[in-house]
Amino acid sequence: MDEYTDCSRETVAESLLVAKLIPNRSRELDCKSGCETWGVAFSPDGLYFAWSQGHNIVRLVPWPLDDHKISYKNKNHFKADGRTKGQCGEKIIDCGQTVWGLSFGASPSESESQSSQNQHKCNFQFSGTILATGLANGEIKLWEVPTAHLLFNLKGHQSVVRCFAFISNENLMLVSASRDTTLRVWDLKQDGKLLHILNGHSHWVYCCAVSPDSSMLCSVGGGKTVLLWSMVSYTMIRKLEGHGGDVVSCEFSPDGALLATASYDTHVIVWDPHTGESLMKLRHCSPVAALDVDALDVDGGFSTGFVRAVSFSQEGLNVASVADDGLLRIWCLDLQRPISVAPLANGLCCTFSPHGGVLATGTRDGHVKFWTVSRVLPTLQHICRNALRRVMSTHQVTFLPIPKKIKQFLVYKTF
Repeated sequence: MDEYTDCSRETVAESLLVAKLIPNRSRELDCKSGCETWGVAFSPDGLYFAWSQGHNIVRLVPWPLDDHKISYKNKNHFKADGRTKGQCGEKIIDCGQTVWGLSFGASPSESESQSSQNQHKCNFQFSGTILATGLANGEIKLWEVPTAHLLFNLKGHQSVVRCFAFISNENLMLVSASRDTTLRVWDLKQDGKLLHILNGHSHWVYCCAVSPDSSMLCSVGGGKTVLLWSMVSYTMIRKLEGHGGDVVSCEFSPDGALLATASYDTHVIVWDPHTGESLMKLRHCSPVAALDVDALDVDGGFSTGFVRAVSFSQEGLNVASVADDGLLRIWCLDLQRPISVAPLANGLCCTFSPHGGVLATGTRDGHVKFWTVSRVLPTLQHICRNALRRVMSTHQVTFLPIPKKIKQFLVYKTF
């Protein structure tokens, strides 16, 4: 495994802030606990954006954004030819509790739903986009998009629900991760029936993510823990070793061949989830923090380097990360270094738009900032690798009758 350290901003470009969303509330509330944006999300179809703006409120807005509802640096970047037919206006959702988890999911198509009904009785007739919110009291509320109609209120977790992963195949299931150290699997086609409780973490579970083919689940948490689960047998596949602190964020690459995890140990690690091998280690540090004794935390580390979130770009060539050193970084995996940085104070979360070109970030003051992302034209080799890895695991690739160098490229041993 190679380790790459970012301690200099001289060789990278600065990302361009193009717009931001600011909650419509009194300035006094911005200074109080509970105003944090713990989650930002784009709907799978790219028609809506949601963020938890603090104080129990989630805002659901059409995407691209309207001119009069946003503070722009560059309006032309969001200029659209008009709303998509059927696209509704902004909705304000009061969840009644602090919102810690936020995620969109899509219900199966009508043909898939009919096939599923042949297997078991289906009471859930809704087919469309769903917004899941995880609350401080352990409840999960699911909302219809775009009407913001409450569909379910799932109960069972004993503490904060921090993250979700939707599994959309012939069925529609939801995996929730909680500070109660468990993950729970809910069948939304059976009115939110609890199917499984996954036990394996001994500390808080911060985040979970499902592979694009819905076969594998990753969950990360306290105690340096990264766990991989089979979504066929609902059993643990393996534990990944390598982080030196709490692991707080994870995401699979679009082809499912890579897994990125972010930790308070100041690192992002890129793994092969099929073998458990660590392929790359990206270290976050600040030249100022490295010289500042007052920046030391109780364990002797530099708190300014805590990495809060990680996200893959749509083509899988870049990884974005948010850290406590006040920087947003976009790493190029081919170059194995950051290609873009931007000042981002108190960043908590980040996600790429589904159609590319924009990265959304959330902060402790409840604000959202949108950044331009340089569109990279993938090489023909990468396109071929991406297509192959969507249907073949690392083990299957190793048995292909092809030259060794090509195999190494296909399994991301050479980027």
